[in-house]
Amino acid sequence: MLAWSVVAPGPVEEGSLRPTRKPVPVPADDELLLRVRACGVCRTDLHVTEGDLPEHRAGVTPGHEVVGVVVSRGASVRGYAAGERVGVAWLRRTDGTCGYCLRGAENLCPASRYTGWDADGGYARYATVPAAFAHRLPDGLDDVRAAPLLCAGIIGFRALRRAALPPGGRLGLYGFGGSAHLCAQVALAEGATVHVMTRGARARDLALALGAASAQDAYAAPPEPLDSAILFAPVGALVPVALRALDRGGVLAVAGIHLSDTPPLRYESELFYEKELRSVTSSTREDAREFLALATRYGVRATTHTYPLARADEALRDLKAGRFEGAAVLVDDAD
Repeated sequence: MLAWSVVAPGPVEEGSLRPTRKPVPVPADDELLLRVRACGVCRTDLHVTEGDLPEHRAGVTPGHEVVGVVVSRGASVRGYAAGERVGVAWLRRTDGTCGYCLRGAENLCPASRYTGWDADGGYARYATVPAAFAHRLPDGLDDVRAAPLLCAGIIGFRALRRAALPPGGRLGLYGFGGSAHLCAQVALAEGATVHVMTRGARARDLALALGAASAQDAYAAPPEPLDSAILFAPVGALVPVALRALDRGGVLAVAGIHLSDTPPLRYESELFYEKELRSVTSSTREDAREFLALATRYGVRATTHTYPLARADEALRDLKAGRFEGAAVLVDDAD
């Protein structure tokens, strides 16, 4: 089958992601085999491809926003039928027995494994997923628009909750790509005032079209103090910028799995008055279930740009260069 592989982590412009031929995977005893119908292109895929994240699996196939249909299942799997549509997210496995898992924080499990990093993902015609970590998708949501919800949407939702936005609060979003534009829709539906700080003019236009109260450059100050902020751009230099924009008692959540180095923080101007700085690590299956339900209720929709599976490297290069707003999605119509 056609699949893309990270042949050697490095700049995507230099061919680190290449098309290959791999055998159709055989599902393990507890797994489903899926025919991939759509796969979102996430910035984490770029971090895996370029080596910002350490290599976990040589020649890995990226992709963890996967929509597929069940082709077959392992011997111990129950409750899924051939032809059923499911989604695959970033979190692939946990041990289920550690203290983190037992207290509902499976995203912190030291034994956690990830789709498209520890195991081959959705930049391919077929993929597997442990049945316990597959997600049933809402009816009425087509494959392309569903794909970005499975990571960009879920992580944005967890970041929103980590940011502790009060009811009717003022939220700042730094960066406005695939995750932020979905997070903004949830926040707006829940009554927040949203201010967007991002470098791209088209992204600012999208933010205003979705209902943001303002949109300005990434380093510009919002028009009012913020109760909460989320940093989606992987730019450490924006951490003190966002902290200065917070009102007293405000919270900044950093949503990315990778962040460039942060400059020194000035306590008096950036952390004093009980401001908080929090990170976001992956997500739980409960996050996914809650977000997918809310996305259906609120009518959350991804702004998408489709690429054929055969042009996955181009999609990743375009993501890096900021050539589109919203999210890119790979589709493969081959039989």
